[in-house]
Amino acid sequence: MLKTNYHTHTSFCDGKGKPEEIIAEAINKGFDILGFSSHSMYPFASSWHIAPREFENYTKAVRAGAKKYQDKIKVLCGFEADYVPGLTCPDFDLYYRTQPDFLIGSVHYIFTEKGRLAVDYNAESLQKKIQELFNGNAKEMTIRYFELQREMLSKGNFTIIGHADLVRKNNGKLNMFSENDSWYREEIKLTADAIKKAGVIAEINTGAISRGTMNDVYPSHEFLSLLQERGVPVTLSSDSHQPANLDAAFDRALEAAVKAGYRELAYIESKDSIKFQRIEN
Repeated sequence: MLKTNYHTHTSFCDGKGKPEEIIAEAINKGFDILGFSSHSMYPFASSWHIAPREFENYTKAVRAGAKKYQDKIKVLCGFEADYVPGLTCPDFDLYYRTQPDFLIGSVHYIFTEKGRLAVDYNAESLQKKIQELFNGNAKEMTIRYFELQREMLSKGNFTIIGHADLVRKNNGKLNMFSENDSWYREEIKLTADAIKKAGVIAEINTGAISRGTMNDVYPSHEFLSLLQERGVPVTLSSDSHQPANLDAAFDRALEAAVKAGYRELAYIESKDSIKFQRIEN
């Protein structure tokens, strides 16, 4: 099987390591295709997003590495693009100047009239923000998160949806909801329908495992099974923020794919070339 990862962060955003260093580690780990995906919310930025003024330097560094190591690995340049209504959207048209090979569309922020929260805050900060912005109503916050996912899917133009149930990250500590609740199951069902309609790839993301925040992949087994029933393609993703984690828990991700009924994985060769490979036993 080809070994691939498209969710890779560098020191250009909130990751560690320069592109060439990460490419070298990917080669050591036996990767066939590596995609870089710096956090972006163009034309804005935060302390953990790549600033638009750095886009040129970022793409040059990635593409220089791609050329230097082209005989050993295929390297693609992309972005993990945030969706914030009225501010930014993961859309190839918005990123046309850099000609990305792929885009990951993700929801991290929820904005309200009172302020904003990031669903992947640490547990204490998230709990405080839920109290401030949603009067302590975690169900309302969670439903809003999935609504934003569906808005992004209907309005955006991207390749991969990132960590489709990121809101689970702190649920083990905060007990915000039960994944068996009927309302929660309806939210992931509606979101699975939207993912299918958008025609994007869903990633099986191991970032929570490698960082010790949750002992499971995104999305959950039930969510992943819903995606499989709808014929949504999947790819394995480490959401790496340091070179050592490029293939962290990939065995768990592959196991999750097979358990949900998947028999093949998608891989991206270029912006216009998505192919599939059988999962080997």
